[in-house]
Amino acid sequence: MIGLWGCFIAIVGLGYSLTLYLLVRSGSLVRPMVDCPQGSFNFLRHYAALICCMILGGLAVAGDAPTRASAEKDHEFQLIRLRYNNHPQFSSFRSSWMTDAPEAETHLLNGVQRLTLIDTAADSIGLSAMDDRLFEYPFLYAVEVGHWALSDAEAKRLRDYLLKGGFLIVDDFHGTQEWLVFAESMQKVFPDRPIVDLGDKDAVFHVLFDVNQRVQIPNIRGALNGQSWEKDGFTPRWRGIFDDEGRLMVAINFNMDLGDAWEHADNPDYPQPLTLLAYHFGIDYILYAMTH
Repeated sequence: MIGLWGCFIAIVGLGYSLTLYLLVRSGSLVRPMVDCPQGSFNFLRHYAALICCMILGGLAVAGDAPTRASAEKDHEFQLIRLRYNNHPQFSSFRSSWMTDAPEAETHLLNGVQRLTLIDTAADSIGLSAMDDRLFEYPFLYAVEVGHWALSDAEAKRLRDYLLKGGFLIVDDFHGTQEWLVFAESMQKVFPDRPIVDLGDKDAVFHVLFDVNQRVQIPNIRGALNGQSWEKDGFTPRWRGIFDDEGRLMVAINFNMDLGDAWEHADNPDYPQPLTLLAYHFGIDYILYAMTH
């Protein structure tokens, strides 16, 4: 629509310019100038400027249309970040669901596009479990879930989403207390399904990359001071929840911080091997969600 309006304005401008040319050529516009030349030339100059503005403006609007259309087009992959309310224990904290945003996503998605040629959106979208749009996307990222508190209604919606083919990755929570808070809400989602440890041979670690290296991925502070753990979360754990067909529905990254590794991918102080490992985990998770 914008392109059509731009073309229309440009055509009208060209029509006016042709009319002006014919009037000058015939002398009908020049003869009156003898009596008042200064005013007539000012009029002519302003008239010509108006026409030029119409033509250039129309072409600019028409030329801008493909850019706007491409910015609004659908992408092959859109990352969704789960919005949630904080647990009462962490009610004084900021909105934990936003941690590391938007840098973590923008860096990760740039890597996905570069390494897989998947057409990804440039950033994530934040949606709650109660948002109907959630069911349009197969991949859901939840961060600092050691602070989350899902209502019964949210837990049911998340269960429906996962059983219908959705995939949830949780990240950046540490230690005994945060595990208990996470498990409290996850128990509402799947009271009848166990959380199990993921093994080296699980398919989610062998989609595009064979991720056999199990190293604790720290936040930026830990990377700088040489301490890879937070709180009492000394040992990294990769855990999950499966459906009845053996499809992984929830990938649990406990005692690690993939989001910080993505966020600081362009920081020379963050160890490059850990950033690369975090990218491999993230890309395998995304491809698994898109193919299972």
